[in-house]
Amino acid sequence: MDLRSELTARAGHAGAEAAALLATLALAATVACRGGETRAPMPGAAAPPSIRYDAHVFAGGVAPPAATMRNPVSGDRPSAAAGEALFTTMNCDGCHGGGATGSVGPSLVDGRWRYGGADGALFHSIYYGRPRGMPAYGGILTSDAIWKIVAYVRSQPIPKDVPTESWQ
Repeated sequence: MDLRSELTARAGHAGAEAAALLATLALAATVACRGGETRAPMPGAAAPPSIRYDAHVFAGGVAPPAATMRNPVSGDRPSAAAGEALFTTMNCDGCHGGGATGSVGPSLVDGRWRYGGADGALFHSIYYGRPRGMPAYGGILTSDAIWKIVAYVRSQPIPKDVPTESWQ
């Protein structure tokens, strides 16, 4: 085999190796990127409305348009019991502790709220998540399920000894 034929053969072999390497990298990138993929919302799911937080200061004294969200299962014991099961199933107690008294995540029963303590604000926290660790469950839980979790949290007694005096 002459030199020209040998170089052509080697170049073809190297080109095939490079193509195989690129294909492998492309496949790996595709698989890795799917972890950050946003899934379509559950069928029939609509985003909840914006809510007004009473603690906000409104520029010029004028509140922006917003809705008030009311828990349709507020005070319903069977719904609160279903919410407790969801709280455990979704591993909420892994961060917020048993009875939602706090652990790695904040207590949900001590009356201290960073993002608002109204039912609608709690719904929004579960639906959209919050910075620094609270996942958004609105893509995998129905609104009815989230309201049941809110009913469960509201059904919990305020502890006699509040472990946090201030979260600021």
